[in-house]
Amino acid sequence: MLGWVKEGQGLEPECPQKEFKERCTQCAAVSWGITDEGKYYCTSCHNVTERSKEVINTEDIPNSKIKAINRGLKRKKKLEKGWDWYVCEGFQYILYQQAEALKSLGVGPELKNEVLHNFWKRYLQKSKQAYCEKPIYTTRKKAMVVEDNLSHSDWSSEPELLSDVSYSFVESGAESQSDIFSQKSFPVSSRASQPEMVASVCSGSLDGVEYSQRKEKGTVKMSVPRTLALCYLSLLWQREAITLSDLLRFVEEDHIPYVNAFQHFPEEMKLYGRDKRIFAVESWPDYEDIHKKTIEIATFLDLPHFPDITEDCYLHPNILCMKYLMEVNLPDEMHGLACQVIKMTGIGEVDFLTFDPIAKMAKTVKYDVQAVAIIVVVLKLLFLLDDNFEWSLSNLAEKYNKKNKKDKPWFDFRKWYQVMKKTVDEKKHKWEEARAKYMWKSEKPLYYSFIDKPVVYKRRDMVVNLQKQFSTLVDWTPTVEKKRPSSFQFNWTEEDTDRTCFHGHSLQGVLKEKGQSLLTKNSSYWLSTQKFCKGYCKHLTTYEESNFSLSYQFILNLFSFLLRIKTSLLHEEVSLIERKLFKNKYSKTKKKSRRSRKARRH
Repeated sequence: MLGWVKEGQGLEPECPQKEFKERCTQCAAVSWGITDEGKYYCTSCHNVTERSKEVINTEDIPNSKIKAINRGLKRKKKLEKGWDWYVCEGFQYILYQQAEALKSLGVGPELKNEVLHNFWKRYLQKSKQAYCEKPIYTTRKKAMVVEDNLSHSDWSSEPELLSDVSYSFVESGAESQSDIFSQKSFPVSSRASQPEMVASVCSGSLDGVEYSQRKEKGTVKMSVPRTLALCYLSLLWQREAITLSDLLRFVEEDHIPYVNAFQHFPEEMKLYGRDKRIFAVESWPDYEDIHKKTIEIATFLDLPHFPDITEDCYLHPNILCMKYLMEVNLPDEMHGLACQVIKMTGIGEVDFLTFDPIAKMAKTVKYDVQAVAIIVVVLKLLFLLDDNFEWSLSNLAEKYNKKNKKDKPWFDFRKWYQVMKKTVDEKKHKWEEARAKYMWKSEKPLYYSFIDKPVVYKRRDMVVNLQKQFSTLVDWTPTVEKKRPSSFQFNWTEEDTDRTCFHGHSLQGVLKEKGQSLLTKNSSYWLSTQKFCKGYCKHLTTYEESNFSLSYQFILNLFSFLLRIKTSLLHEEVSLIERKLFKNKYSKTKKKSRRSRKARRH
């Protein structure tokens, strides 16, 4: 770090303690030296003070001039302390990096320049950090109101972003990052007030200490997971071909900045102390948590009715079901049955699918979870999945395929299970191995204060050296090259001789003709959940593996791994679809339970 000096460099022959007897603010020692620029520094901890020695004779400082000293002092002061920046500026930079990553994945540029841009402006306005007549910048002791010349702006007027001249949502062009960041994003005074100076000792940002302690009712405090929620809201508004599970998977694969996103901050944005708790992330994003935060932010921003999800939209269940049928290597003929279930349950209607934050019970559909739940229901309609009926149908398909090798093969559930289990186990093993090897520590170490900085960097260097020695011993070279992102995790082709592709297989062995229509050979159906939880339970239904067949468990585990969600979440969605599909069956169970209660009473 510029400003720190080595022992014996630029020292005066006279003892500086005679002129400067104050104690060091870092280590309380009275042991002062003088740098080449004429500033006092502590020889114990190398803390450089703001006070400088009055230079009467320029010969006291070799190879330097008065003008050079002044210019050097100004430069070192800027680099030592860094810029005055606020926590929201850090989140703004993370959002910019995430928007750029989404753009590189094929998302339209208007998502960054228009949608996410406006959502972020609206958040700053709602949280009273910008775009209002009196933005509030709180400190440790009391709220400080900074007057500025910004006029009040609403959603339709689209005011200029305060940081449009900096790194917010504009292309840098030929300018370097340091040139762009040199222009401040938020209105701050040239000199920080005394409370801010106290707060900045414990954090690199001006409001880091207060921000970590802030608890305001009705205000959604920004966090790194909530940046993903804002990105998903933007994708949903644009109706892009990226689901929430895809977004979180791209985060895991390091295609979208999330873990250690702060290490891409400019060098002048000093980050330490309380900033570590704000920007450091030590866990992967959870599907339910990000989904909940998405609704929370949309409600806080008071967003209008989102664009309609129609049948030609990627997020419509008709399209998503086809995508996931291809993903898990199931026959194409199942798509027709899935579309019938969608129509009968009404979950393909525009009013049901479109997100409306203004509604009293604001909720957004889990589009990907809903699509795979429909496929699970279709599999139960065809094969029952009771660990008996599906295997008897497999025996019939196996006999038919042996006798009629030239005809279109019947779908064999047993063979499909064997192929998928082997493929998923291999994929899951690689995924768990990659998670175990993931380096959570950033290349730019975080520290709580400048006193801890040398220790932290020394530990970091020691870890790096140990990793190099270990990799040399085991002859292991880390894979630096990233795989190209794809919305498909499994690819199945007819040319693949090692694995059977079931896309073109027929469901003739599962269906039977009755007149001009086709019916399933399976005449019964068991409900995943017969009783729904009541009271204060957050989940609509409970899931315990021991209560269900092995085939059903395998199907749920397969799709849960595909979406990186909890098995109970998928089981809950399956139960909700069954509740809409089998209304009469549920009503009968309710009547039976009422009769049994009356009989017990009498």
